[in-house]
Amino acid sequence: MPNYRLDLAYDGAGFRGWARQPGLRTVQGELEDALAKVIGEPVALTVAGRTDAGVHALAQVASFTIARELPESLPAALNALTGPDLAILAVTAAPGFDARRQARSRRYRYRVETGSPPDPFERGRAHNWPHPLDREALAACAALIAGSHDFTAFTPTETEHVRFERDVVEASWDAEGDRVLAFEIEADAFMRNMVRVLVGTMLEVGGGRRDVDGLATLLDGAPRSAAGPTAPAHGLYLLEVRY
Repeated sequence: MPNYRLDLAYDGAGFRGWARQPGLRTVQGELEDALAKVIGEPVALTVAGRTDAGVHALAQVASFTIARELPESLPAALNALTGPDLAILAVTAAPGFDARRQARSRRYRYRVETGSPPDPFERGRAHNWPHPLDREALAACAALIAGSHDFTAFTPTETEHVRFERDVVEASWDAEGDRVLAFEIEADAFMRNMVRVLVGTMLEVGGGRRDVDGLATLLDGAPRSAAGPTAPAHGLYLLEVRY
């Protein structure tokens, strides 16, 4: 049966995350409903990485299987049915393709706006942090995160995850202009809230509330209660999925 790859981008502010939920607007729900209207039959999507409520995606990937060939006009037809905060970039035939199982890594960016007052044009796009930040300490934290670690401390205690080890290919902090710092991380897979808790903890290090060595101890299977707060969802972006 033919498989299709679907590339898309969305502003997460208006969605209650990726996964379909009764009575709530979600990315999966809106896409599957649009596909059903255009194709004329139900379609079940598999996604490369589920995003939480409020999280954005610049390059999300999904896949689905259907027993017939689809027209080249499908992306335009879908975009006509979805809201302006969701864009279907491409739909391509991809025999045997599975968006989740074949993904080698995912890359995320978390944007932190420094200084006060907050820039109104960063509202909903970056987490405002008006306190001083030690950028060298943030860089040291990122260097510790790279590699294979047990990230139990960086996901909710109540979880469906059974494996907490993740292989982080790269992690770094970089400046976006004068006011925005961006944390980028690429790993084989991520757990729920993992990037946001990492950022919340690193901001405490950068603000002098905990030290870099303390972060190192968290990367060896410490409990969730030992790590910092969960940073807000609106600063997080799924940047890329590698296959």
